[in-house]
Amino acid sequence: MTTPTWKWFIEYTHPTQAHMHGVEQFIYSGKTKYQVVEIIDTDFYGRCLVLDGKIQSSEYDEYIYHETLIHPALTLHPEPKSVMIVGGGEGAVLREILRHPSVERILMVDIDQEVVELCKEYLPEWSQGAFKNPKVEVRFMDARKYLEDTAETFDVIYMDLPEPLDDGPAYLLFTQEFYQVVSKRLTDNGVIALQAGSFNPRLLECHAAVCNTLATAFPVVCSYASFIPSYDATWGFAVAAKSLNPLAISAEEVDKRLSDRKITELKYYDGETHISMFAVPKDVRTAKNEEKRIIADDRPLITY
Repeated sequence: MTTPTWKWFIEYTHPTQAHMHGVEQFIYSGKTKYQVVEIIDTDFYGRCLVLDGKIQSSEYDEYIYHETLIHPALTLHPEPKSVMIVGGGEGAVLREILRHPSVERILMVDIDQEVVELCKEYLPEWSQGAFKNPKVEVRFMDARKYLEDTAETFDVIYMDLPEPLDDGPAYLLFTQEFYQVVSKRLTDNGVIALQAGSFNPRLLECHAAVCNTLATAFPVVCSYASFIPSYDATWGFAVAAKSLNPLAISAEEVDKRLSDRKITELKYYDGETHISMFAVPKDVRTAKNEEKRIIADDRPLITY
């Protein structure tokens, strides 16, 4: 058997652990003011967006990540009209939100305009024209400053950002001070949803600390997860709310709401998937009970 000769992209998930991807073509490599950006064509997962050395989404499985992030919170809300996205550069978050017909306004705030423009150019299949939708407004600025200064409120706020594993500027969007601001910018039935780190048992401190921190601002905090093949990991997410609880909605009710909203093209999320997502394993529940750290403006989460 002849082993093919590949160029390899190596993604380090820990100083002593990495994943390798065979690369067919390097499409783009550069550095913005905020991060290193690479766009690569891999043999197994197709085209991939890589930020600071980590795959953010891939052509063949991005629907799993984006449907997982978006639909539990929007389906939980009885009639979402106004939505804010913090991050979301590829445009796939916009694409999924726009499936919900009650949504009248989507504000996307991303600090890195260069990444958004690169995604429009090289990853148009992710957004599928969503950036041109009249319901969408995109601003390029610090999302925390926007939320601190605005009086606008939203039914759902999404955080589509890298996990806060160091003291870089992104961690200031995961702190208890920031979540207090977010709470004030949500309506009474408002919901926040975010990706919240790996469910790898060696890396659970991040997810547990994010949930602890959310609990300082919201009475309802629920973990959920999906396996993301290109991450080679079960990936954690979190929903937090003032009153609505994703554990209180049945599979039948999820399917009914999707049907009533005429959302028929989802490939991953439905009522049965909703129930399985929120069935969090015992080791994760134990880690959340044992981890006491809360992320604060003056106290970033540093795990290694």
